[in-house]
Amino acid sequence: MKGSNTITRRRPLLYSSSMQAASPQHPPLGKVGVLLEMIKFQHTVFAMPFALMSMLVASHGRPGWGTLGWIVLAMIGARSSAMTFNRIVDRAIDARNPRTSARALPAGTVSVVEAWVFLLVMTALFVVAAWRLNSLALELSPLALAVIWGYSLSKRFTKWSHALLGLALGVAPVGAWVAVTSAIGFPSVVLSASVVLWVAGFDVIYSLQDIEHDKSEGLHSIPSRWGPAKALMASRVMHLLSAGLLFAFGIVAGLGPIYAVGAALSTILLAYEHSLVSARDFTNVNAAFFTVNGILSIGMLAFTAAAVNLPLLMAQR
Repeated sequence: MKGSNTITRRRPLLYSSSMQAASPQHPPLGKVGVLLEMIKFQHTVFAMPFALMSMLVASHGRPGWGTLGWIVLAMIGARSSAMTFNRIVDRAIDARNPRTSARALPAGTVSVVEAWVFLLVMTALFVVAAWRLNSLALELSPLALAVIWGYSLSKRFTKWSHALLGLALGVAPVGAWVAVTSAIGFPSVVLSASVVLWVAGFDVIYSLQDIEHDKSEGLHSIPSRWGPAKALMASRVMHLLSAGLLFAFGIVAGLGPIYAVGAALSTILLAYEHSLVSARDFTNVNAAFFTVNGILSIGMLAFTAAAVNLPLLMAQR
């Protein structure tokens, strides 16, 4: 890459050999723990809160325990299925990347057969949950699976794979709205658009770590095609648009000033995320990727819950 010799490449946490060594070969939950680590189950924190936000608005704060439970199971099943498919189809690529070579499939702690079985179980969980929710959710489930699996192949032919990852997570608010109302509501589409841009933006930041590997493998990404500086600018634009749509969701959903405070704080968090990474220093990519975005998603759920439920509580007094 032109000018790459001027880039400060302090090894980010994910490259750390000590961290890889610390990854448990036999975690407390045994094989289940290995599978959960393989799919980075903790990253469910990204999309789940936005699905629950949509559910709260669509149900006016009263979704019912059955609806809540099946939405959560659908989200777990869909994401686990998608991530397992990603790990299966990328296992050879992951084995050649120093950052990912310790993952379960390249390292042999999970066999390909085991991964396929887990994928089928999680896919079945998603479809059953959709069936239990309503007929439209069931009818849309094959389309949802096509979207969330399709991302895993996209990096082989387009630099816009980040947007396809955003779409894979961004369908969650629409799906949750469908689960509650048996229809696609406009507010959920606005929120989904915000999630698409938010995820695409932070995935561009995350992909800075793999610029040289992507080039050597013939894989496509915005950082490997445009370089770090232009990639970060693209990420900033995506996050600016995402923040605007986050405010727009509050307006079309009638959530009022409490939600607006949450959206404003989320915008500040996005700005902070971009302050952590520069075109010459990728050291804090992990903090920008997981910590900041995890706080953002959980925080937005909390503010949405307050915006929906506080007026109801006040009216009951």
